[in-house]
Amino acid sequence: MKILKNILNKLTLFCLACFPALLVTPTAASQEQSDRPIRVAVFSDDGSGTSRFNFMAALIKSERFDDFEIIQMSAESIREGGLKNVDVLVNPGGSGSKQARSLKEEGREEVRNFIGGGGGFLGICAGAYMATNQYSWSLNLIDAQVVSREHWARGTGMVDIKFTPAGQEFFNINQEMGEVYFGQGPLLAPNPEDDPLVPNFECLATYASEIAENGAPKGVMVGTSALVRSQFGNGRVLVFSAHPEKTDSLDYIIEGAVRWVANVDQ
Repeated sequence: MKILKNILNKLTLFCLACFPALLVTPTAASQEQSDRPIRVAVFSDDGSGTSRFNFMAALIKSERFDDFEIIQMSAESIREGGLKNVDVLVNPGGSGSKQARSLKEEGREEVRNFIGGGGGFLGICAGAYMATNQYSWSLNLIDAQVVSREHWARGTGMVDIKFTPAGQEFFNINQEMGEVYFGQGPLLAPNPEDDPLVPNFECLATYASEIAENGAPKGVMVGTSALVRSQFGNGRVLVFSAHPEKTDSLDYIIEGAVRWVANVDQ
């Protein structure tokens, strides 16, 4: 069964990579339909890596896939107002700075207005960097310090995470520990300067083991936040430092995260 599952996963990723959905914006008519699916826009432009295909594959494999409509959306589409016709924006792994530059200041402001007006934002790895207020190109969605940012290239691999009580309740799980693929995402901590204009976050999981390669100091990663959520204006923000979409045992997290940022009952 495990071999068959791996084959199906690879086939799904191959199909998504070779035959990606057209970069389209849903019509206004579809927006007005009742009982419509949750419209999920996945950023697909400069700076978005292959993890976007893993994310889409994880959502496609969910038991209630019919509840979702996946749209790959370009930076230009976002600048032209495409977000007004979706419920959730996903900024996947890749490069946060390249995604931000691709959006340009105008596109980043569109994203902020979308979330502030009630939209949902899901940031994964590179998208998590973007969500912070640590860089000139940041979206400033969460008041988060990126710990040891000079050692961002600390290596990749599987690490242990510890779900907080809030995280266990959020995902309706009884387990405290889990394992997730880490791909050099940001190590998050509350910003000691406490920017009053940017919302604080709630931690749902922390790192319980670490990767410290390429000169990165040991003892820094453990205890930093791996998964956080926040409210931004009328919208919701959920950020993964690591890659649950690349971790088979955590596929369920993707669906729960999308439903929460879309403000839909799980």
